[in-house]
Amino acid sequence: MRRFPPERIVCLTEETVETLYLLGEEDRIVGVSGYAVRPVRVRREKPRVSAFTSADLPKILALRPDLVLAFSDLQAGIAADLARAGIAVHLFNQRDVAGILAMIRTLGALVGCPDRAEALATAYAARLAEIAAGAENDRRPRVYFEEWDEPLISGIGWVSELIGIAGGRDVFADRAREPAARDRVVTPEAVIAAAPEVILASWCGRKVVPARIAARPGWGAIPAVEAGQIVEIKSALILQPGPAALGDGLDAIRAALRPAAAGRVQPPVTRTA
Repeated sequence: MRRFPPERIVCLTEETVETLYLLGEEDRIVGVSGYAVRPVRVRREKPRVSAFTSADLPKILALRPDLVLAFSDLQAGIAADLARAGIAVHLFNQRDVAGILAMIRTLGALVGCPDRAEALATAYAARLAEIAAGAENDRRPRVYFEEWDEPLISGIGWVSELIGIAGGRDVFADRAREPAARDRVVTPEAVIAAAPEVILASWCGRKVVPARIAARPGWGAIPAVEAGQIVEIKSALILQPGPAALGDGLDAIRAALRPAAAGRVQPPVTRTA
C-alpha cells in the first residue's frame, strides 16, 4: 500500500464491499464488482470495474487505488496482473464461517478500524451461537443445497455450516470442506439416496427453476420434492462469504427449514427466499 490506511480501495467481490459499508468506511471505496448489490445504494454510488473472473484493468488503474481486495484462486490471475502493474493487492480466501469472521477482522485492520471490526465480528459470532443454541432441540431435517445444476454441485463450507446452525443436516457435509466446485459435484442418484427433506438452491446468479428440479428422473420420490420443499435462496444472500451469508442468508435458510423442522407436511409449493 502507498499509504496507511488506504484511501482508495477497489473491491473485486461483494463481501468486502458490504463489510466496508458496515464499518462506516465506504468513502474509501472507489470501484466495485458488478455483482455488488449490498447495500442497495452501492449500485448508484460506486463504479463497477469487474465481474468475478474478469476485470477491466485499465479502468482499475485509472482509479489510482492504494489497495485492491480480491478473493480466491479464481481471481489469482487478476491479482497477478495488478501486482505486475505496481498495485498492492490483498487476496482473501475464506471458505468457512471462521474464515468470514477473520476476513472482517483483517479488513478492519487493513483500513485502520480494528475495534469496529472486532465489534462487528463478535456480534455476528454471538448471533450465530444464539441461533445454534435455539435450534438444538429441534428436529433436524436433511438438507440438500444445490449450488449449480449442470453438473450438480453441493454447498461449500460456510453454506454447510450455516445449514447446521439453522437446525438442518447437510446431506453432503463431507464434501463441503472441498473449496473447488469440481470436488463437490454429486450425482442425481446420490441425491435420491440421501433423501433430503428440504432442497435449497442458489445457482450462482442464475434464477432457479424449481419445476426443473422436481422433474428430474427419479426425483419425484425425494421427500423434499413430494412435500414441495424446494426453496431458492438468492445467490447475493448466501454465495458470498461475508456479512450477507451470516445475516440474511442464514435467516433465509432458517425460514426454509422451519416447516420440516416442525414436522409439518406442506402442500406442494415452491418458494424463493
